[in-house]
Amino acid sequence: MKKNKWYIIMMIPALLFIGIFIYYPLVKGVQMAFQNYNLFNLNDIHYIGLENFKKIVTSTSVSFWQILRNTFVWVFFSLIFQFLLGFLLAMMLRKPFRGRSIYCGFVFYTWALCGFAIGLIWSWLFNGQFGVINDLLMKVGLIKNNIGWLSEPGVAMVSVIITNVWYGVPYFGIMLLAALQSVPNELYEAATIDGCTGIQQLFYVTIPYIKPTIISTVLLRTMWIVNFPDIIYAMTQGGPINSTNILASHMVTKVFTEYDYGQGSAIGVIIMVILLLYSIIYLKVMKSTEDDI
Repeated sequence: MKKNKWYIIMMIPALLFIGIFIYYPLVKGVQMAFQNYNLFNLNDIHYIGLENFKKIVTSTSVSFWQILRNTFVWVFFSLIFQFLLGFLLAMMLRKPFRGRSIYCGFVFYTWALCGFAIGLIWSWLFNGQFGVINDLLMKVGLIKNNIGWLSEPGVAMVSVIITNVWYGVPYFGIMLLAALQSVPNELYEAATIDGCTGIQQLFYVTIPYIKPTIISTVLLRTMWIVNFPDIIYAMTQGGPINSTNILASHMVTKVFTEYDYGQGSAIGVIIMVILLLYSIIYLKVMKSTEDDI
């Protein structure tokens, strides 16, 4: 009994830390979503029910449905290319070669950089007048005139997705490489004896063995991409004409530009609900596929 009491006492600091820095801000944010909470008028903070959500959805200045569509495009294409390139990178680094550790250090270093700083660097690369990308494309003869990568609505989303893919590939590379290194060589030897080709080994040995890692990394990365406005805010701030504005960047604008904490919190609640529903559906679908197998 005394031993259990000692364990409880030792857990109190950790529980306090989680409660103060995670659960209290979460509860406070949900509470503000149902309040008129604007820093320009702190004397008039009161509950207004679902009014913040109604204003966000029915806004005429910023289309909520366009932002929702942008968020889906941003997450879907970023996730697909990050995963495919990250998996390819992990497969290339799976077998030891001379200088692999140094090469891995350079490749995975980008994951340690600040997302906002990455956005600033790539905004310079994509600059329509003096950018390196336009200069390179013109030198190889692919374009004749400069492209406004960040100023034209048709290509702005492509530009920020390319940046996000470049930034996120090391994450999948690191996680999938660790999983690939845990696959026993005996499985490949048995598959080779059975006459399996390299492609067959990939789909019948490698992928099934590391499937739990794939499921968890895709789920976590999806959540991070949805909640990752750094690159977009640094490169376009949601423009031009809201063509790159996603839920997370719209929330940042509401809080730090308009100082409307009520509507900003409401957008945060919408993101939470979307991710909760996505997680439930995603895990159920993955579980059903495992049961079928």
